[in-house]
Amino acid sequence: MALSLSPCLPHTTYLSKPLSTSKLTTTSVSFNNPLLGFKPVNLRNNQVRCHAVTDLKSASSLDQSKGEGDDRSEEESKGDRIVADYNWTEEWYPLYLTKDLPDDAPLGLTVFDQQLVLYKDGNGVLHCYQDRCPHRLAKLSEGQLIDGRLECLYHGWQFEGNGKCVKIPQIPADAKIPRSVCVKTYDVKESQGVVWVWMSQTTPPNPEKLPWFENFARPGFQDTSTIHELPYDHSILLENLMDPAHIPISHDRTDWTAKREDAQALLFEVTERTDRGFAGWWGKEKDGSMPNFLRFDAPCVLQNNRELVDKDGEKHYFTGLFLCRPTGQGKSMLIVRFGGTKRSPLAKLFPKWYFHQNASKVFEQDMGFLSSQNEVLMKEKVPTKELYINLKSSDTWVAEYRKWMDKVGHGMPYYFGHSTLSPPKLPAVVEHAPAGLIAGVSASSPAKGGIGTMHAPNLANRYFRHVIHCKGCSSVVKAFTAWKNGLSAAALVVTALAILASSRQWKTFLLLSATLCLGGAYACSTAVAMNTTNFIRVHRRL
Repeated sequence: MALSLSPCLPHTTYLSKPLSTSKLTTTSVSFNNPLLGFKPVNLRNNQVRCHAVTDLKSASSLDQSKGEGDDRSEEESKGDRIVADYNWTEEWYPLYLTKDLPDDAPLGLTVFDQQLVLYKDGNGVLHCYQDRCPHRLAKLSEGQLIDGRLECLYHGWQFEGNGKCVKIPQIPADAKIPRSVCVKTYDVKESQGVVWVWMSQTTPPNPEKLPWFENFARPGFQDTSTIHELPYDHSILLENLMDPAHIPISHDRTDWTAKREDAQALLFEVTERTDRGFAGWWGKEKDGSMPNFLRFDAPCVLQNNRELVDKDGEKHYFTGLFLCRPTGQGKSMLIVRFGGTKRSPLAKLFPKWYFHQNASKVFEQDMGFLSSQNEVLMKEKVPTKELYINLKSSDTWVAEYRKWMDKVGHGMPYYFGHSTLSPPKLPAVVEHAPAGLIAGVSASSPAKGGIGTMHAPNLANRYFRHVIHCKGCSSVVKAFTAWKNGLSAAALVVTALAILASSRQWKTFLLLSATLCLGGAYACSTAVAMNTTNFIRVHRRL
């Protein structure tokens, strides 16, 4: 059956028009009876045939094998695979949160294996170049800003907005700089608090593909946004984010909602499949309803929406938005935005940095699983259907995502689909050098991290993964560190005065003051540790 989406349903729209449901190529039915193991096959031309699967493996597996009565040969199944027209460069990719962009230093970023540098000129206008000086290929992101121009710190060549080189210190005073001396530029746009880049050098930017999130434009909508650099592929990250079944187990007691005893079968209903992604509803089987709407849009946008009606009949909208940028083999960067038109009064009692460190903790809880998953995929080099046992009652979105990659993966640098793959042709490049000292010191907040003795440039380090990318948390760490040092010094001074004091009352007062200072220093030290120390899972016998 074909399901139409309500016009008031929260979903991704685009600057000119919303994603058209007229592009639907298939439909699906919800798995209302997982015990029978209904398996939809032959979804072409909007026709569905379901077959009851009685053996345990088939009943629990969404995609591992063909159902009984499916008489198509393997060759015919491969021949029927839909391949969509897709080019990964002709997409908008999320680069950074606008609020966290450094004001006085360039920022080095990557999309797949393409290295970029992003900076603000003297007028606050954003520019994006290939992160390569045309002189001797030095990284421009290691440079600095001089009068609004980007200077390469290797020989001092300077570039302005359109990529033109405007200064070369080593040429004679009367010589002109050739017009060919320039850097490759990329189009960037800021939208709803996020900076996006168009990666194609041959196709003009398509404004219809620039995401616009309906809920974020609603009156009264507030969100908490964080950014994280993660040591695994963006496809594995997206899998993890569209997998609600793991939350009660992996994130047990991380907040007030995740409890392992709530792990259960889930209901899914895919309502939309296009060349641009898929969408549908999901919920808990015990509740018998599917109130959550999930949508994935190319190239790397995932959102989970929900609507609630309060006791006064007022409708409230809630969104979990995940913008996942591929940053190379085994690496990704994620922008997370949770928000709604109504906020819990309890949430207002906590500072923003508390939610940021809690988000870091959540990703650290999954990091070991996902990094090892990344390693297995790279080692085995087979499609995911040869490795995964996808359950209809938990892994529907994962299977949908990998099947979408079957359709469009040919237009990506590399991919691992459900039944096809194209692994990376070159090994990953590992950079050991930290960011440039001058650029790091000059930045109002650390732009690239790893500067200083406390923190090594390491994606396993929470400071490097999040704090250096977040102005708020960087400021909090600096402030708490300063308070800790000040209170510790005050405690020493007051203790010395207590030793010198002759009056018992003064001794008591000064020692009490020293104790309070030490307590304050300990509290500040704890706050710094919460923002910079990785979560370590403690296994327990249940």
